[in-house]
Amino acid sequence: MPRTAVRRPSRLAGDARERILRTAYDLFSRHGVRAVGIDTVIARSGVAKMTLYRHYPSKDKLALAFLRRREELWTRAWLQTEVERRADSPRERLLAIFDVFDRWFRRADFEGCSFINVLLEIDDRAHPVRAATVQHLEVIRAFLRELAGAAGVRDPEGFARQWHILMKGSIVAAGEGDRDAARRARDMGTLLLERETAGAKRK
Repeated sequence: MPRTAVRRPSRLAGDARERILRTAYDLFSRHGVRAVGIDTVIARSGVAKMTLYRHYPSKDKLALAFLRRREELWTRAWLQTEVERRADSPRERLLAIFDVFDRWFRRADFEGCSFINVLLEIDDRAHPVRAATVQHLEVIRAFLRELAGAAGVRDPEGFARQWHILMKGSIVAAGEGDRDAARRARDMGTLLLERETAGAKRK
């Protein structure tokens, strides 16, 4: 995600809790949750250890706060907002996702999807951070289901899962170094849309 391209809350910028979360956001989104220790967050945020634990009693609590912030900034303030700005019809908004991704993939600070990264880091399905990640990914699929239904797709749930696979696959491919991954995914998405809306009135 273009971390510098979104506005973060500023009225609490001097507050220790906000500084900790902003620091964790930058570190976790770039390096993953498990690779970043609490001591690093403390050092980078400039707070005392007791201050961090007063606001976030455990690393898991901090990770959960990070995921909530990621949804706020990445899913809603960036992806959904950009898609809605670029296109008006549901069909074109689905395809616009990959136009937004194309610019993201070409940024020098492209860091991949934190939800995917955390999901792969934590294999315990009962772990609260992993469970939260699954829920945050579902928020993205809900957005896709809504667009699919409005576009006349016959099975919005199944389609949303297929479209999400294209999205996640393109992110991984971009992480491998394929800067054209979003364009390839858009081409596949166009074919999928044609198949799933055949005979339906274009929205």
